Amino acid sequence: MKNLSDVAVVGGGPCGSFCALNMAKKGINVTVFEEHTEIGVPCHCAGHLSINSLKNLGLYPLPRGIIENVFYGAKIYSPSGLEFSVRFASAITCAVNRTLFDKHISHLAEKAGVHYCLSSRVKSLITKDSLVKGVIVEKKGKPVKFFNSLVVDAEGTAYRILRQAGLAPPRIDSFVYCVNAEVENVSDLELDVVEVFLGNNYTPGFYAWLIPKGEDKAKFGLGAKVGNPKTLLQKLMKKHPAASKKLQRAKILRESFHPIPLGGPLLKAYSDGFLAVGDAASQVKPTTGGGVIFGLNCAKVAADVVAEALNKKDFSSKFLSIYQRRFMKLIGFDVKVMLEARRVLDRISDKKLDGFVGFYRKIHLNEGFKDLKEIDFQGQTLLRACWNPRIIAALAYFFTAYLQQTIKG
Repeated sequence: MKNLSDVAVVGGGPCGSFCALNMAKKGINVTVFEEHTEIGVPCHCAGHLSINSLKNLGLYPLPRGIIENVFYGAKIYSPSGLEFSVRFASAITCAVNRTLFDKHISHLAEKAGVHYCLSSRVKSLITKDSLVKGVIVEKKGKPVKFFNSLVVDAEGTAYRILRQAGLAPPRIDSFVYCVNAEVENVSDLELDVVEVFLGNNYTPGFYAWLIPKGEDKAKFGLGAKVGNPKTLLQKLMKKHPAASKKLQRAKILRESFHPIPLGGPLLKAYSDGFLAVGDAASQVKPTTGGGVIFGLNCAKVAADVVAEALNKKDFSSKFLSIYQRRFMKLIGFDVKVMLEARRVLDRISDKKLDGFVGFYRKIHLNEGFKDLKEIDFQGQTLLRACWNPRIIAALAYFFTAYLQQTIKG
């Protein structure tokens, strides 16, 4: 292969591969550089995804073996162990094997003509007069230059290449630090229900999750703004009034750790000859920390912009700024709503969280969500749901309690 292509993509995760796939469909010559020896390895994500969003992206149904489970409901436990349950009319989410999911998208990209270079770590960008012209890749311990018209950064949360492009990564105080574990010997699992555990003593600034895989096996993890995630996970398993009943005898088979930015997309995810997608652009839901669906949608937008830039032979920051405008038009409203929700949640005490769950049980709020299908674009979902009296009452109670706590604080 000649060291020349239209576009270099840094990172072979789902967002990098999906962007490459959509570019290749437009006849663009794309090379993906992945530093690891295998796509999808190591895995850092629980892989809990919206079925509706996957359908909208053309990625559902998935090939046999990728989906580990589908879910019709959710249970949320307050810090004191009070339970709030929701049952949906149809399957709303699925758990995927992230390694196989990532491989699937990369295989689609390869079939479309994308070339993958594994064990190839992008060390630095090649620039000329501030314009990114390619990448220097470390292959077998030696630096190799690859020249490209554009570089798409899908490196995740390392932000090493992003900084070289002159862009600012997310603020350090916007991150939560997560642990994902595979566990067995879990008690009382409802196989088609995802469970969420709240409590600042266990998951300060975020939450914990339990995603059944089958029989007594599950994906289990948490995120926290402060503290050691591994230590907090053990505390949750042993002391949380609801989680401990299910996990006290559970055995952790494997663990992985990763940070998630919750501050919303970068204010600038582009520069001369350069675009960032996925976690590299902080295209992550501020409420739940989910980044796959937002990232895939924005990767598709990036592919369109790259095609236009190549057609016009204009790789300037001014032209590429349309990428920022378009993806913010797609997710910007929802991000604003979720950022506000995150700001409120971060200031709510455990006592208030117990109160919310108790009130929501009392007004049967679960009835207001039984027909829910969209969980990713949460601002739009909230607007559509606001006609429901139960949801209006829930929101009023939530913000009244928040204001009372703010005044007292």
